[in-house]
Amino acid sequence: MGNTVTRDDFEWVYTEQPHCSRRKQILAKHPEIKSLMGPDPQLKWVVTAMVLTQVLCCFLVRDLSWKWLIFWAYMFGGCINHSLTLAIHDISHNVAFGNKDAMRNRLFGIFANLPIGVPYSISFKKYHVDHHRYLGGHGLDVDVPTHLEAHLFSSPARKILWLFLQPLFYALRPLVVNPKPVGRLELLNLMVQLAFNAFIVYLWGLKPLVYLIAGSLLCMGLHPISGHFIAEHYMYLSGIETYSYYGPLNYITFNVGYHMEHHDFPSIPGSRLPQVKQMAPEFYDDLPQHDSWTRVLWDFVFCDSLGPYSRIKRTFPLAKQD
Repeated sequence: MGNTVTRDDFEWVYTEQPHCSRRKQILAKHPEIKSLMGPDPQLKWVVTAMVLTQVLCCFLVRDLSWKWLIFWAYMFGGCINHSLTLAIHDISHNVAFGNKDAMRNRLFGIFANLPIGVPYSISFKKYHVDHHRYLGGHGLDVDVPTHLEAHLFSSPARKILWLFLQPLFYALRPLVVNPKPVGRLELLNLMVQLAFNAFIVYLWGLKPLVYLIAGSLLCMGLHPISGHFIAEHYMYLSGIETYSYYGPLNYITFNVGYHMEHHDFPSIPGSRLPQVKQMAPEFYDDLPQHDSWTRVLWDFVFCDSLGPYSRIKRTFPLAKQD
């Protein structure tokens, strides 16, 4: 404990990602799960309430001292913003308005992005498709750290720094691993976000904007909710690449902890993922799972066998064409 991590490379496998075959097996035995697919009519109202709550908070924090501003950004505002990133995750799967109305989902994602302060929604959608289709794919899945990250951040102190800087790495890694051209919707996302930020500053000054952006950066870095970044796919047990968490933080994170269920059925809204486990318990109850995101972070930092290299990787033919 406390030394440099023992791994010096990722766990390379030569098998397909497991969720496609699991989906077929589960649906063959439990076809009723198909009834859970489709849009969640409540999602748009929940997200709208969260966005309006943050706008109200911008008004309330306009005269706070910087010390209390950062405190509330970390303790409250950042939690809402992190939850909004997970709403955007759900929206990226078209569960706000359904697959037949993809553009409304994209525009609503831009709306949900507003309190986060940094344009994120459209780019996330573009890369998240690859994460599901090519889980752990070399040069394709930008959720996997780079070799440079894994080599540099290998001691407890440096792993803490790496966790703190997660928002930066999630923003820059796609540009290195799998760069894609900027699309029109990304430019729209940028322009709408800049206009919203400018409007907040015009109304109430700089502090509310700092509250929003600082909350996003802090709570997507070293924060209990951010334990899901590590819990989802880091290899705590050899050969296991996806884990679920069934604890209380799911109530404020759109059930992102039900991650095995989500990868098995990405078209099912987060609000219905617990029903997947209830309908097909024999496919989930005996799988390894996490019971605390805080414990996930603690073990990741202080266990010598865990670090950024603790990911399963595989190659896909498509990666050679990039």
